[in-house]
Amino acid sequence: MATLALVLSPPIGARSILLVALVVIWAARLSTFLFRRVVRAGKDDRFDEIKASFLSFLNAWNTQGLWISFTLAAALAAVTSTRAGDIDAFAVVGLLIWIVGFSIEAVADAQKRRFRADPANKGRYIRTGLWSWSRHPNYFGEITLWTGVAIIALPALQGWQWVTLISPVFVFLLITRVSGVPILEKRADAKWGGEADYRAYKSRTSVLVPLPPRADAK
Repeated sequence: MATLALVLSPPIGARSILLVALVVIWAARLSTFLFRRVVRAGKDDRFDEIKASFLSFLNAWNTQGLWISFTLAAALAAVTSTRAGDIDAFAVVGLLIWIVGFSIEAVADAQKRRFRADPANKGRYIRTGLWSWSRHPNYFGEITLWTGVAIIALPALQGWQWVTLISPVFVFLLITRVSGVPILEKRADAKWGGEADYRAYKSRTSVLVPLPPRADAK
C-alpha cells in the first residue's frame, strides 16, 4: 500500500522514500515474525475461537484491515502530499524515535522467542531481559515507532491530512484498551494468577513503558 502510494505520487521526495522504507521494514519484520510463530506452533491461537464462525472471522479480517489503514494513515498522507519535501529536523527526530521503538519491539520479540524455544521454560512466563522492565515491551516499541512515523510525516500534512495524526493515538488505544495488553493480561492472570512469584512480578513491573522494577513491591 505504501509503496503503491509512493509510485503514484507527485515528484518523489526524500521524506516519502524514508517513510515508505520504514513501513516496508516494519511490515517485513512483523510478517516474518508472525510466520515463524505460526510455523512453530502449527496454528495461530488468536483465531481458535472465531474460525468456526464465518461472520466472526470476517469481522476479524475487516478489523485487521481497518487497523492497518488507520496505522498507516499519517505515512500515506505524507507520501501522497505535494509538500513531502526533503529530510529536515522532523525527519531526523522521527527517525531516531522510530529506531528506538523498532529496536525495542524486535529485541523483545527475539527474547520471547528464545525463551519459548527452551523446553525448560514450557508453561512459564518470561520475566528476563526487557520483560523484567515491562510486561509488554514489544507493544511499547510498536507505539513508539508509529509515533516516530507521525513526526516524520508532520511537515508534509495540510488541511484534512492533519486528521491522520491520530495514527499513533489509534495504535496506543487499540493496544492498551481493546486488544493486545487487556487480552494478554487476562490470559496471564488466568494462567499464573495463583502463583506468588507471578503476582510479585506483576506488582513490581511496569505494564507498558520499560522502567526499572519497583524494589518496594510486595
